[in-house]
Amino acid sequence: MSDTRRRVKVYTLNEDRQWDDRGTGHVSSTYVEELKGMSLLVRAESDGSLLLESKINPNTAYQKQQDTLIVWSEAENYDLALSFQEKAGCDEIWEKICQVQGKDPSVEVTQDLIDESEEERFEEMPETSHLIDLPTCELNKLEEIADLVTSVLSSPIRREKLALALENEGYIKKLLQLFQACENLENTEGLHHLYEIIRGILFLNKATLFEVMFSDECIMDVVGCLEYDPALAQPKRHREFLTKTAKFKEVIPITDSELRQKIHQTYRVQYIQDIILPTPSVFEENFLSTLTSFIFFNKVEIVSMLQEDEKFLSEVFAQLTDEATDDDKRRELVNFFKEFCAFSQTLQPQNRDAFFKTLAKLGILPALEIVMGMDDLQVRSAATDIFSYLVEFSPSMVREFVMQEAQQSDDDILLINVVIEQMICDTDPELGGAVQLMGLLRTLIDPENMLATTNKTEKSEFLNFFYNHCMHVLTAPLLTNTSEDKCEKDFFLKHYRYSWSFVCTPSHSHSHSTPSSSISQDNIVGSNKNNTICPDNYQTAQLLALILELLTFCVEHHTYHIKNYIMNKDLLRRVLVLMNSKHTFLALCALRFMRRIIGLKDEFYNRYITKGNLFEPVINALLDNGTRYNLLNSAVIELFEFIRVEDIKSLTAHIVENFYKALESIEYVQTFKGLKTKYEQEKDRQNQKLNSNRFRRDAKALEEDEEMWFNEDEEEEGKAVVAPVEKPKPEDDFPDNYEKFMETKKAKESEDKENLPKRTSPGGFKFTFSHSASAANGTNSKSVVAQIPPATSNGSSSKTTNLPTSVTATKGSLVGLVDYPDDEEEDEEEESSPRKRPRLGS
Repeated sequence: MSDTRRRVKVYTLNEDRQWDDRGTGHVSSTYVEELKGMSLLVRAESDGSLLLESKINPNTAYQKQQDTLIVWSEAENYDLALSFQEKAGCDEIWEKICQVQGKDPSVEVTQDLIDESEEERFEEMPETSHLIDLPTCELNKLEEIADLVTSVLSSPIRREKLALALENEGYIKKLLQLFQACENLENTEGLHHLYEIIRGILFLNKATLFEVMFSDECIMDVVGCLEYDPALAQPKRHREFLTKTAKFKEVIPITDSELRQKIHQTYRVQYIQDIILPTPSVFEENFLSTLTSFIFFNKVEIVSMLQEDEKFLSEVFAQLTDEATDDDKRRELVNFFKEFCAFSQTLQPQNRDAFFKTLAKLGILPALEIVMGMDDLQVRSAATDIFSYLVEFSPSMVREFVMQEAQQSDDDILLINVVIEQMICDTDPELGGAVQLMGLLRTLIDPENMLATTNKTEKSEFLNFFYNHCMHVLTAPLLTNTSEDKCEKDFFLKHYRYSWSFVCTPSHSHSHSTPSSSISQDNIVGSNKNNTICPDNYQTAQLLALILELLTFCVEHHTYHIKNYIMNKDLLRRVLVLMNSKHTFLALCALRFMRRIIGLKDEFYNRYITKGNLFEPVINALLDNGTRYNLLNSAVIELFEFIRVEDIKSLTAHIVENFYKALESIEYVQTFKGLKTKYEQEKDRQNQKLNSNRFRRDAKALEEDEEMWFNEDEEEEGKAVVAPVEKPKPEDDFPDNYEKFMETKKAKESEDKENLPKRTSPGGFKFTFSHSASAANGTNSKSVVAQIPPATSNGSSSKTTNLPTSVTATKGSLVGLVDYPDDEEEDEEEESSPRKRPRLGS
């Protein structure tokens, strides 16, 4: 078994003046040939690797702090510390260091700290000047003492000497006795001097002095001295706050007196640093580095002592989850854990890992599930903070818990659903808590931090769980606010016990989910008869924006899970209802959601968009925006510009065929003209390819007929002659398949016929299309009729568009894109009706 006396932690001071844990090991002092001297060696207790190899330099200043710490600097900006498990081990190594340097082990510092600028002057000083002579500690000498303390702060050498003199003569306790006398005599001038003296001693940055000043005997008098700032008209009442206002609550009695004393000390020293002392100037920023270290090591010690006391933590968890525990007690318990987790942030990764594993083992997550559902706002807020620590530490641990929980619990009480409910029900007008919870949810569903092993894939398992058990809870407010189904709203309000404000109410009972096969005046988009419900309440709009942000994240990072959900729920159509919102930020969130979908360049999504005619609300928003040059205008233009630049053919064809008349007047950008050009170029290219293919096929058929005629067998005269089936060449595949694809597409899109433009304002048009949700999901009725009114005299016409008065398409009669000479019926049909522009697929 290893010697625990030599067990140490190695720390280095980083650029932010915070201590980084470099590992735990065992220290020894041996002669190292390479370094040519006695050295400190620390080998890791885990694998025996070398954590530290440091030569004991005769001129290096080593400091012994708090009986178990040895601190020194090896370079200008490289500070090291060894934190010993036992005082005896620290004393042994300290004796070795002092032996090498020829010092008495009773000293706390082996060398005076000397900077380069003063080294030469120091060497010239006589031996008798090594110590500063302090004035006698009397009331009439306070001004002199204050001047002395203030004057040494600019010189590292003099600071060291003054600290040594103060320590050797027990001077601080004498000063504090004078403070009590001055306060009894109401000697304001003396109290002001004492403020300067005590503040200056703190800026000496010496751990040995801090141990005296922050002892139970002295700390309140130190705080008292710091109340009398000469710059203030009236002294502060810090002691009154610390003794009367600030109450130390023991949620479970702490039996260890040393631990209790350490907690009190840490709180008071933190108060001195954060509240009493002014913010250090640029010249003073390093004066309190040792004070920061003092607090840091205290916190490490507190967390370690509490963590090792399993009986204490078990009792805390038992009371936290006990139904008999009253609300006040539970609030105190939750606040204790919040403070405990906050302290743990000072720990280094290895220690923090052990800390949170201990909490998980004791049942922190089931306990959080209980308290996050409580009505007390303070308790929920503290529980959210604790949950954020856990998610930040290990998202996988939280995910594993909720997946196991799903096998035993209903969806309503799952931890993630409780978190989503808290996000939805945040009563803060600015939704501060909801924003925090949304960030935690995003961390949990982020595939980047999910583990993948040979046996199981966390990503697929957790995303399956999330979309089956939680996604419906997350999207409930969105679906509720974009639906006119009153029953659905009532269910949502009852389920979440939350009062929603639906300011916009529908003026026409037209549901997006109801199939419609004909266009009528009643469902013209933009008309007063169909103002689709849209949240006008600011808080609701903010919540929906948060949900959309999370869904946009899902589109970017989840593949088939979110795709299936969007298709099955017709989610994009519901989201685009929010383009009508009076809150521009919400309309932009809806547009951003669609932009992410289009940015994937996925033909499944593209077909879903074109079949559902989902560009309509976007184009209407652009037209409603008018000539205003704002963020909404730019975002919509960028969406179409992306389609043009990336040459997404199916979307280009859909936009040009259905909306170009409404958009051709927009000339301040070339986006829409560019889309028309791309469309026509692709159309010409396809026609050329099809014509070329037709010529090759006709020539080939003629050759086959001649060959069959010559090879005809007289004995089989009565049998029908069948031309041999020959596999088409690769280059012939595309036109034939394309023809079949377009025929099928025409049948499915027969309900998407183009209505003539209705002029709504000078230079602007609005188009109306009736599309059912079922069509968007890929289901078609057997017969769909699109009735289109005749064009008015003032309607503009396009050179390339001839609209039929009526088009009837059934499953049994498919109209092909290209008519071949041998298709007589199609030729006749083509002669009797104008040719329709083909829709291009990708």
